[in-house]
Amino acid sequence: ADGKSGAIVEVNCETDFVAKNEEFRAFAAEVAAVVVRDNPADLAALGAAQLPSGGTVEARRIALVQKIGENMTARRFARRVAAGRLASYVHGVRIGVLVDVTGGDDTLGKDLAMHIAASKPLAVDRTGVAADVVERERGIAAARAAESGKPANIVEKMVEGAVAKFLAEVTLTGQAFVKGDGKQTVAELLKQKGAVVNGFTMYVVG
Repeated sequence: ADGKSGAIVEVNCETDFVAKNEEFRAFAAEVAAVVVRDNPADLAALGAAQLPSGGTVEARRIALVQKIGENMTARRFARRVAAGRLASYVHGVRIGVLVDVTGGDDTLGKDLAMHIAASKPLAVDRTGVAADVVERERGIAAARAAESGKPANIVEKMVEGAVAKFLAEVTLTGQAFVKGDGKQTVAELLKQKGAVVNGFTMYVVG
């Protein structure tokens, strides 16, 4: 509620029917509240933590499995403490996003969280993309460019161009803003709003 600390948790069940069950959803929400409160080190620590409504996370999970008749598990979780302000977005029950934004307004934060859910960037900008991912893409681009039969200096430019295009497609700031006209990048939107994205966490179920 304060926009400063938040958690995202993936709790798995076996069917969509149970995913919409009120008790299951309430359990997931309580687990997220425990993550914010206790900052558990791992899933074992989370299982041993006390729920606000009483009993441990693991005891409640077991009780729900017995009551509903379907296995369910807390698969992973993340806790964020914002440098700016946290915004969140959940798409159905399968995609969840927490984004930390400095500047702008609440609408911008929500819009960015929705954009991340839709476009699934790997990182905020190119500095956050793992080196091995970039090198793999560079290798693919080099193999493709080599087949063109063009001079080495042209091939090099083709490779760099392909890598730059890839980085624009997989980074938040390089992507075209989904709620815009397709011409404005997220970087341009942030500049216009005087805002900065400090980081984000996105989970897709499974």
